[in-house]
Amino acid sequence: MTRLHIITIFLFSLLSSSIIAGGGWPQPKGKGYFKLSEWWLISDQHYTDSGLIDPNITTGIFNTSIYAEYGFSDRLTGVLYFPFLSRTYNNNIVSGTTGEVLTPGEAINGLGDTDISLKYGLTGQGAKVAIATTLTLGLPLGNDSGGSQGNLQLGDGEFNQMIAIDAGTGWSLGNTPFFANAGLGFNNRTKDFSDEIRYSFELGANLFNKKVWAIGRLTGTESLKNGATAETANSTSIFANNSEFLSIGGEIAYNFNEKWGVSIGAASAIRGEIIFASPSYTFGVFTRI
Repeated sequence: MTRLHIITIFLFSLLSSSIIAGGGWPQPKGKGYFKLSEWWLISDQHYTDSGLIDPNITTGIFNTSIYAEYGFSDRLTGVLYFPFLSRTYNNNIVSGTTGEVLTPGEAINGLGDTDISLKYGLTGQGAKVAIATTLTLGLPLGNDSGGSQGNLQLGDGEFNQMIAIDAGTGWSLGNTPFFANAGLGFNNRTKDFSDEIRYSFELGANLFNKKVWAIGRLTGTESLKNGATAETANSTSIFANNSEFLSIGGEIAYNFNEKWGVSIGAASAIRGEIIFASPSYTFGVFTRI
């Protein structure tokens, strides 16, 4: 089995951050959106490099993170994704005949890889179609070689830079507001990691007297496969080189009032290469200023 990883958690963090933030809409000057969330995935199977599904040691990944957006001006917004507590583990490998533990399970905890971004609105506040471009810097703060075999990871150890563009629009059907957003980005990765094309599409509705946001989301990554391909470790971890996936997901956010709310969501890859073949889940509490 080749060295297997899950694609960068930044993509899945979009699941828990973009219902009331993100997309083509910068924050107004002096306004912000802040979210504390938990994201997790537990998997005993993965997509191979040929797109087939194979079993693997049961592996769990957990991220407790802060996501924040703040408007420096009506067009310029600062964005932070900071997983301040990350955990990954592998279960024991047990003999199917004797029940003996062949390889003990392991776990590591610490900071995760962090993203800082600047988003600039190409259209002004109130435009019918909101278009924004975003520069994201991926900071390698997470441990990329934990455990006795060096195969437990909280980060990929490389500094990446992504430039993306989003276009979003909103409309109403009767008394129900809707929105749609499409995004496309190019991610430049260092240390012989392959560069990537990333894309997303979101469709959401504001229901029950504007108390509930319901959203469906399609996200994907296509590897340019222009980096190193050698993989030597014999286990599953996170942050792969040459990974690809197409994921569908959904989220529901409930607003207690104009400032506070909670959200739950899930997403799963329906096609992939070198990525876990199990769903991820998220729960968060958010506020607006």
